[in-house]
Amino acid sequence: MEEERKFDRRMLEILVCPLTNCQLAYDQEKQELISKSANLAYPIRDGVPIMLPDEARKIE
Repeated sequence: MEEERKFDRRMLEILVCPLTNCQLAYDQEKQELISKSANLAYPIRDGVPIMLPDEARKIE
């Protein structure tokens, strides 16, 4: 069985929200990158952040 890839936290240094260009926060439990400025949570699948607004979950 393949081991699930983990998100490399060093990516937070270069990744920004594609809508606001603001920094992102990492939610390890939910495996999401949070854009507080856009109120969106971008999913991380197999260690790869999916930085598409259409794939993001709206947060309050």
